[in-house]
Amino acid sequence: MDRAHPESRPAPAPARPRGRLTLYLGYAAGVGKTCRLLDDGQALRARGVDVVGAWIDTHGRPGTEARIGALERIPGRRVELRGVALEEMDLEAVLARRPAVALVDDVAHTNAPGARNGKRWQDVRDLLAAGIDVIGALDVQDLESLEALVLRSAGVRVRETVPDRLLDEADQLVCLDLGVTDLLDRLREGKLLPTERVPEALAQAYRRPSLAALRELALRQAAESLDRAAKTAAGPGSASPAPGRIMVCLSSSPPRALTLLRRGSRMAGRLNTDWFVVYVRTPGEAPDRIAPDAERRLSENAERARELGAEVVWLTAADPVDALLDFARSHRVSDVLVGRTGQPWWRRLLGRSVMQRMVNEALDLDVHVAALPEDGRP
Repeated sequence: MDRAHPESRPAPAPARPRGRLTLYLGYAAGVGKTCRLLDDGQALRARGVDVVGAWIDTHGRPGTEARIGALERIPGRRVELRGVALEEMDLEAVLARRPAVALVDDVAHTNAPGARNGKRWQDVRDLLAAGIDVIGALDVQDLESLEALVLRSAGVRVRETVPDRLLDEADQLVCLDLGVTDLLDRLREGKLLPTERVPEALAQAYRRPSLAALRELALRQAAESLDRAAKTAAGPGSASPAPGRIMVCLSSSPPRALTLLRRGSRMAGRLNTDWFVVYVRTPGEAPDRIAPDAERRLSENAERARELGAEVVWLTAADPVDALLDFARSHRVSDVLVGRTGQPWWRRLLGRSVMQRMVNEALDLDVHVAALPEDGRP
């Protein structure tokens, strides 16, 4: 059988470049994120761009529904969960359709069982990897590192989140701002919810102080993102020196590890720098001696740290403080974040806790002791 010469074989199709990501950030439902998505879709369609609504949630609002017009929408995937019929974004259908641009609402949504990914933001990443541009929308309270801060400042407990690094990966971040008074006027006029649901919304999700706090967070997040983008665009030759890195010290069973990790993520984001989560395995926590529950929690916390964008490092040493300080000094760490110890007061008084030793011995580093909540919240 004759073999074709290499020159006669068809060249492999060039890989499609990664899609561009644009994110619209708001502080509450009703500030205009979905309307902006649809307006963008219509403008792109008018210019001849192949754009589809991969997932658009109009919440039944007539004004939002009217904006869809002739825009193509990919039918959702029907799922039945505990006897309730649900509709989800059909990722496989969007990938098969291969549009130039996909509009994706509610990026923080948790997918129903049976989907390729557990979260919609992971679906967005798959679309980008396939070379599809994505224009998405989310609220500031959806950011993973802000969960505890949102609860403390606005009294809002968030159930669905996205990792902060998704914002860092965005090619464009747009903060959609609307005055709190204007948003409340829209609510009272029945533009956001049916009239009978307005009093309950005003008493719960749309309380003025909470909205004001969330709006401030959204504006601050957008400003920090713009600042990071400007520093990145300036490049390594800019006049400002590169910031030092952040190191979060993780124990096998910290009282509230997620709070510590979120604060490390926020600190690294503000400084636009890399960050490490470092755990030192001592002889007392060797694989054959550590409690199974502690090992499981340690693995879970390490995975969450990676989701938040940290580089997780496991060291082995008899003295955790010496190992942590050696690592920090050899990896250009400038700021160290530790949680308050749960050790007895007499050990803290003698200076034998890791936290106290870090404060006493890391004289060349900035050591931040996180004030963790006392109510057991993460």
